Amino acid sequence: MAQSIEITVNGTAKQIDVPPSLPLIYLLRNEMGLKGTRYGCGLEQCGCCMVLIDDEPAYACTRTAESVAGQAVLTIEGLGTAADPHALQQAFLEEQAGQCGYCLSGILISAKALLDRNPNPSRSEIVEALDGHLCRCGAHTRIIKAIGRAAALLRGEEPA
Repeated sequence: MAQSIEITVNGTAKQIDVPPSLPLIYLLRNEMGLKGTRYGCGLEQCGCCMVLIDDEPAYACTRTAESVAGQAVLTIEGLGTAADPHALQQAFLEEQAGQCGYCLSGILISAKALLDRNPNPSRSEIVEALDGHLCRCGAHTRIIKAIGRAAALLRGEEPA
């Protein structure tokens, strides 16, 4: 039997009926049409499904939709737009940090959480924040550089 929950996704409050134990990722992708959050392993080991729940990174593949009732969820679609990209998105483009792009939505979400709590992270802090993410393209060096660039942009400094 479906349960009605209220959830705020990317700043918009919604009342939605969800079946018991529906994974949050299925609610986002299938019911809300937010395809940026990717399904990877389903075991919290790749980070493709990362979203922010009340500003904290969380895996959407193992979280149930009803567990986030009353909370705010931010997906990659809520980060920025093509016309007005977030500094992270702009930095990733400038550094050509993506290759296939499958992992990037989760990485960008974790990077946002990092920069929200630490506007001037060291390289080791960036690496630690990305520890739960798997990128098989080997773009790690460019990804780390892009996060450093975004941090500088958000601080109003010229990137190194």
